[in-house]
Amino acid sequence: MAQRFGGAHSPGGPPPGTSATRKKHPFEGRKPARAAVRTKVLFIVPLHYAIHAFRSDATDMAMYLVAMGVLLGGAWLTREGVRAQEAYEARTIARRPAVPRKILGSVLTGLGLGVAGLVGHGVVEAVIFAVLGAGLHLFAFGPDPLRDKGAEGIDMFQQDRVARVVDEAEEHLAAMSDAILRARDRHLSDRVAQFQVTVRDMFRTVEQDPRDLTAARKYLGVYLLGAKDATVKFADLYARTQDQSARADYEALLSDLESNFAAKTQTLLLDDRSDLDVEIEVLRDRLAREGVRP
Repeated sequence: MAQRFGGAHSPGGPPPGTSATRKKHPFEGRKPARAAVRTKVLFIVPLHYAIHAFRSDATDMAMYLVAMGVLLGGAWLTREGVRAQEAYEARTIARRPAVPRKILGSVLTGLGLGVAGLVGHGVVEAVIFAVLGAGLHLFAFGPDPLRDKGAEGIDMFQQDRVARVVDEAEEHLAAMSDAILRARDRHLSDRVAQFQVTVRDMFRTVEQDPRDLTAARKYLGVYLLGAKDATVKFADLYARTQDQSARADYEALLSDLESNFAAKTQTLLLDDRSDLDVEIEVLRDRLAREGVRP
């Protein structure tokens, strides 16, 4: 019955002897970062300059509008920088953001406050506002990550290939989350989220050792695409009919997929351990031959 929504994209049942028990992912159920919440305020505060603008003469109005535009630009850069940092922190191996968006956001925030201070007060006040605004913004949101993380000894070309595959897989997971909302069933939404935690365990495993990408690619591509397609079809059907048989089939499919992803992740980890054991044994033999160890 689990094949009703899976089609050709779905793997079979779990291999004999494997367990569907999953461990809790460290980011499961994580609340939005406080910094991400504070970025919303950055979009609201500049709007009061619009009120000042339309109560001023033409020159001051133009400067107030420039200040508002610069501050909104800084808010957008800050929000994107916070998102980039969250993605950076969620991965074991990650490159630093190509553009330091939060730092640039601090600069634009200081510049915008400086322009507003210039039109409303004077040059000295404008400098004070600019310096304080940029400094407080940087203190509140922090700088962008300025160095690669966990990249020592890693082939970054291979890591970039992994990043592209993981980003595409994340899009499939996001589409599943969006589609299942149409079913209007909290339990099903939670069940999809639980499956996604297991899938992200595989993401982290492949990111830590890009050599695993070949073995995991079918799971991160074909099987996730099938899971997304099945979720879309099920959500549309269930929203119209509340078909309990279809619901049972869909949940069974999720269980099969979850078991297979968990089993494959464990296989990848065992392979990594086997590779490590081989490297250790080869090094020990070499040291013994050279008389370094008995």
